[in-house]
Amino acid sequence: MSELTPQATPLKLASHINYNPDVLTCLANLSNDEVFTPPELANQMLDMLPADLWTNKNAKFLDPVTKSGVFLREIVKRLTTGLAQEIPDLQTRINHICTQQVHGIAITELTSLLARRSVYCAKTANSDLSICSAFDDVQGNIRYERTQHTWKDGKCTYCSASEAVYSRDEALETHAYSFIHMSEAEIERVKNMKFDVIIGNPPYQLSDGGGTGSSAMPIYQMFVEQAKKLNPRYLVMITPSRWFSGGRGLDEFRDQMLNDNKIRVVHDFLKATDCFPGVEIKGGVSYFLWNRDNGGDCEIHTYGNEKSMAIRPLLEKGADVFIRYNEAIPILRKVQLFKEQIFSDLVSGNDPFGFDVREENSYRRVVPKFELMPFEGSVHFYYYGWERNGLGYISEKFIRKNKVWVDAFKLFITKAYGAGEEYPHQIINKPFFGDVNSCSTETYLVVGPFEVKTCALNAQSYMSTRFFRFMVLLKKITQGAYKGVYEYVPIQDFTQSWTDEKLYAKYGLSLDEIAFIESMIRPMDVQTAEG
Repeated sequence: MSELTPQATPLKLASHINYNPDVLTCLANLSNDEVFTPPELANQMLDMLPADLWTNKNAKFLDPVTKSGVFLREIVKRLTTGLAQEIPDLQTRINHICTQQVHGIAITELTSLLARRSVYCAKTANSDLSICSAFDDVQGNIRYERTQHTWKDGKCTYCSASEAVYSRDEALETHAYSFIHMSEAEIERVKNMKFDVIIGNPPYQLSDGGGTGSSAMPIYQMFVEQAKKLNPRYLVMITPSRWFSGGRGLDEFRDQMLNDNKIRVVHDFLKATDCFPGVEIKGGVSYFLWNRDNGGDCEIHTYGNEKSMAIRPLLEKGADVFIRYNEAIPILRKVQLFKEQIFSDLVSGNDPFGFDVREENSYRRVVPKFELMPFEGSVHFYYYGWERNGLGYISEKFIRKNKVWVDAFKLFITKAYGAGEEYPHQIINKPFFGDVNSCSTETYLVVGPFEVKTCALNAQSYMSTRFFRFMVLLKKITQGAYKGVYEYVPIQDFTQSWTDEKLYAKYGLSLDEIAFIESMIRPMDVQTAEG
């Protein structure tokens, strides 16, 4: 019988029997806007905490983003076992754990009911069916209070949610999560509760109403920052790994995290499905242990095609992002010894020719006016789909930026390439040669320009090497392949061609380092657009 049935007893809660099926495992496999945490993952995160917490009757735990209640349930189970000698009577022990030690803030009214059902075995804490007989109200220590956004200039002053999207009537969820909508006085009140552990799986993003409604802004970093304000002894959270290299609204958060030596353990999963079955999160997910009273290097576990572990700083000397592959560190250090100019200096910013034009007061793009047949004075025009539909031709008068590049030798490469591919990776799309009299939409970035055609073609072959794309991999963990992902790639002498063998020899890479690169990056055939 599942422990979640109404007939569940305190004895069953404490017995640690293997029940099947676990309804929280079933929930974790559902597709939903909120990612539920599987029990196995919750326990892996709890395993990072010191064992003596489970025998400490004064330790306090908070899940500030309670959904299924899985963290709280597993904490109660551990404390029930760990406090058996100090509090022998089972009912007294469970009453103490539930009323004094374990606290949750639910993200919705529905999840508050689910969490109480998971932890107390009853959706109301003071029910006759509840395993805790000491509560005198329905919520117990798993609280939910409907919260409203505070609007100013169309945005919430707490979480920056869009008023146009989230100003809703009483029948709909506001997605105004109470944990990150606390006033300074409320933060101080919760801080005074002196939680030893804050642990959870926060909501990851909110729609900002951009485009067709699929646009979203990250929000998980706000929960991490708020939790730190409460000054717990330990903080454990699982989030998308996109913050490793920054991104929309994450640059400041990335800098704070990478320079925080209190982050002592990171478990990094390149594929989110290894944690959340059936859920795709570009760039993977990771969970961490933050230790308030003990700083130092970080124990980093990476789960990709193989598992690895290393103890090292989160921020390598000379780096501005987290290098998630432990095996890559000595390779990066060898390359950086040469102190060469970086390849990103050759890569344009977004929208190199100024074709990303929007309708007034709208996200809707103005489609460039181009033809599929050449005309007098036309410029070769590479647009999304040109390989399928044919090369376009456009008047030079529509080019708003970098007109000097039109008549130069250059390369084009897409500014995005999939991040969810299986090993070994390709990392970037195939660059192609852009002859004189050519331009492109914002789909592409420009590499160059080059004064000599041979140099452009040699740069193209360099970009196809495994070495080049491996160095890109160190900064690129999502689909975005903008200028910044090329910052670890060194520029070469493009009067000569380059192969992986020449590059491996130049930088003195060992056989093991070469094997690692080639296990991560697959070969690429060069694609040209000449003639």
